Amino acid sequence: MKGVVNIEDLRKLAKKRLPKIAYDFIEGGTDDEVGLGTNEQAFRQARIVPRYLVDVSVRDQSTTIFGRTYSSPIGIAPTGLAGLFRRGADLMLAEAARDANVPFIMSGSSTGSIEDLAKLAPDHGWYQLYSSKDEAISEDLIKRTADAGLKTLVFTVDVPEGSNRERNIRNGWGRPLKLSWATKLEALEHPAWMLEWLRHGTPYFSNWAKYAGPNASADKVADLVAYQNRAPMTWKHVERFRSIFKGNFVLKGIMHPDDAIRAHSLGVDGIMVSNHGARQLDNAPSPLHVLPAINEAVGDKMTVMFDGGIRRGLDAIIALCMGAKFVFQGRPTLYGVTAGGVQGAKTALGIFRREVDISMAQMGATRISDLGPHYLMWKDEEDLRRNRR
Repeated sequence: MKGVVNIEDLRKLAKKRLPKIAYDFIEGGTDDEVGLGTNEQAFRQARIVPRYLVDVSVRDQSTTIFGRTYSSPIGIAPTGLAGLFRRGADLMLAEAARDANVPFIMSGSSTGSIEDLAKLAPDHGWYQLYSSKDEAISEDLIKRTADAGLKTLVFTVDVPEGSNRERNIRNGWGRPLKLSWATKLEALEHPAWMLEWLRHGTPYFSNWAKYAGPNASADKVADLVAYQNRAPMTWKHVERFRSIFKGNFVLKGIMHPDDAIRAHSLGVDGIMVSNHGARQLDNAPSPLHVLPAINEAVGDKMTVMFDGGIRRGLDAIIALCMGAKFVFQGRPTLYGVTAGGVQGAKTALGIFRREVDISMAQMGATRISDLGPHYLMWKDEEDLRRNRR
């Protein structure tokens, strides 16, 4: 995309296209939004110590998890309501991930369907599951994921209740939408988005249509999703869903080593260390702060992945050095697809790939498997001796 150099450029283009009510949904956190800064600042505080006199003329960032090798260690995390920001965005993101050979996790609040994802990106599509009040719906979604041939199911566990997202409250976000005249007038300043909204209306949650009754309207399906997704989640659900799904079973939202240990004991294949993009508990630590302890607890037993605050390729490298086997980001590719459709999402992934490659050269690493704590600034002499290679 012309003039786009980094993820920040894509964010500005996405903001220009969207009305405030939609942009704030992407960008916002909860309460005072301290957590948003916490996630990003954790990376600013980390320091990489480069190793020179290394031949870095050939570099390889391919990464293998769950028996599949991807071209880069950065995938696309689930981002709900992507179809509100650009119609068809979920499958556009899947196409971009497929072409870049990285995984894409379809949100449980997507407007694309599990079956369409499996047709478009069978080797790159994962599905995100939220617990439903009606457990028969959860079990059917799991069955559909398996029947479609998708090999990885991601059970998101860090939304026990809706959070206090004050930007959304002020904008009248909710079911039903209660838009002020100011909000409606501001939306008119974004004609491309407004035309799409007037033409198509409320995004249609395709995965949920069958549960809302015959010929259910988009609004009726959206009401069902809002109702069903406020459901209890316990370790019993983990055991049950693990027993049903025979593929790779991942828990997203783990933030404590003891929870990671328990997940492993129940046969979970992988965890994603994440605080839901700082959208649930405002004073939670950054996932980067807890990643080393979680990796120490279970890193040799299961696949530890990371999500939260990634805005640069170097951010991904820092998380990989701290123990993550793979990294996911959500907002950056959402900015991209909002701003430029499939090409915008591809641009975001290309930016990350280029930045990872340059950073590896600068620090003296030629393979992702080379990365580890020995590249991080040591805390004291004992730490230096432990990490010296």
